[in-house]
Amino acid sequence: MAQSHGKIVIIGSGLIGRCWAVLFARAGHNVTLYDIEEKQLTDAVVAIRTQVMEMHASGALGDGCTVDGVCQNIHTSQDLAVALQGALHVQECVPEIVELKKKVFAKLDEIVDEGVVLASSSSCIVPSSFTEELRHRSQCIIAHPVNPPQYIPLVELIPAPWTAPEVVSRTRELMKSIGQAPVTLNKEVNGFLLNRLQYALIMEGWRLVQDGVCSPEDVDTAVSQGLGLRYSFMGPFEVMHLNAEGIKDYCERYGANITRVCETQSDARELAGPTCGAIHDAMSRQTPVESLSERRQWRDSRLAALAAHKQQQEAKDKAEQS
Repeated sequence: MAQSHGKIVIIGSGLIGRCWAVLFARAGHNVTLYDIEEKQLTDAVVAIRTQVMEMHASGALGDGCTVDGVCQNIHTSQDLAVALQGALHVQECVPEIVELKKKVFAKLDEIVDEGVVLASSSSCIVPSSFTEELRHRSQCIIAHPVNPPQYIPLVELIPAPWTAPEVVSRTRELMKSIGQAPVTLNKEVNGFLLNRLQYALIMEGWRLVQDGVCSPEDVDTAVSQGLGLRYSFMGPFEVMHLNAEGIKDYCERYGANITRVCETQSDARELAGPTCGAIHDAMSRQTPVESLSERRQWRDSRLAALAAHKQQQEAKDKAEQS
């Protein structure tokens, strides 16, 4: 299954489908966006141009890319067989419903040949739950982006037990080639990688609030003004490595106490009840529910600026190393 610079098919023209289309088109791929509804596709084309213009304005579109150039690489189709002609990679972006994914992948299975990777954008459904009966099941994999993927490059790759190793390696290289940052899970696990880390942080914050240790606002401050600053450019293991004379030294110094603390964190709490109400009220004082849309726009503008800054710093690091 040799990788080439060629055609990508996106199944579903919702938010994630549109973002994938932009990422592949920006990298020079010929992209076909498939949907059964004509209005969905028409609306998607308009939204994509707006998104590309915003990326260009923020500096996140990339050197040498123009709005027209990216948009001209994206086409639409309501005919699945026609859309799939000549495709090297299919990225499914339908809602998180197992039966719907089974239906979509069964249709793909009837049409594609052995040279196409069939990737799902599933955020929580493992690939074995909807690919087991397929003739081309060895070509199936999860490639889960993080929203908004045009500013957050992580992509989680999760193979089914029967996914061919070359499909994993090919998908990983494709994601790297379009500027994303793939991570590969060696086996299926509930929550994948990112959400398992995220949920552990959420649950500990919840316990601290429920047990009266601190306020919801202070939990958020500890992350946004503390952990998050380092974690925006290095992971927890590298933080450990730098905070001592390497990982082994860190574990010798702090390992016993970390274990003692973590032994008190084993009880999962229900995300409901009075604590849910207290956290909701705290967040609503900061951002009323009716203002969430504006706050999301603010979040995305900050992510765009951060993405552009990281690109500049990475380019600077490469120049200094050369």
